[in-house]
Amino acid sequence: MRELQMVDSDVMNFTCPNCGAHDRERHLILYMRRSGLLEGIRGKAILHFAPEQHLPRLVRDHATADYVLADLFPNAPGVQRADMLRMPFSDSSFDMLIANHVLEHVPDASKALAEVFRVLKPAGKAILQTPYSRMLRHTWEDAGIDSPQARLQAYGQEDHVRLFGQDIFERIAAAGFESEVRQHTDLLGDVDPIRLGINPAEPFFLFSKPA
Repeated sequence: MRELQMVDSDVMNFTCPNCGAHDRERHLILYMRRSGLLEGIRGKAILHFAPEQHLPRLVRDHATADYVLADLFPNAPGVQRADMLRMPFSDSSFDMLIANHVLEHVPDASKALAEVFRVLKPAGKAILQTPYSRMLRHTWEDAGIDSPQARLQAYGQEDHVRLFGQDIFERIAAAGFESEVRQHTDLLGDVDPIRLGINPAEPFFLFSKPA
């Protein structure tokens, strides 16, 4: 994964020794705060796939009108069972969808993105953080790689089903989204990534449904 220049979690600086937050959760919270999205969700309807440990509390603290937690395999109270490929929600139901490191797990990324587009309201926001390779020009996946050990060798994790390449941004835009992607240096240039244990190479995967 290092040779492929993967933009992913830093396993050496993954978990906060104080609160247990993962590096990708810390980074996303910083992005949402600095971009103003966290303050801007008051009165909004939010759908959060595979919710993390701490971010849901912060979202609730900002008084959303409707906050739905969802996962294909719920493992906590209050999390609704939902398949990202067949969401049990009406069209244009949510102002924001959060899926932090989820797309690399779903069998059909294009179908998942179409579903995200469908359930968002016009001008709705999608936060779609996902690992990707800065070396691969094109996303790589092979249906024959279907065992945990093979996926570990090919994709770097037993439950990943592809390696996104440099085309990840175009793939998301092809689903109809407008890109609002920002780089770490754009929003968090004053933040010390070593002290906070975050990966400055990870951009803020923010996209919007056209109004």
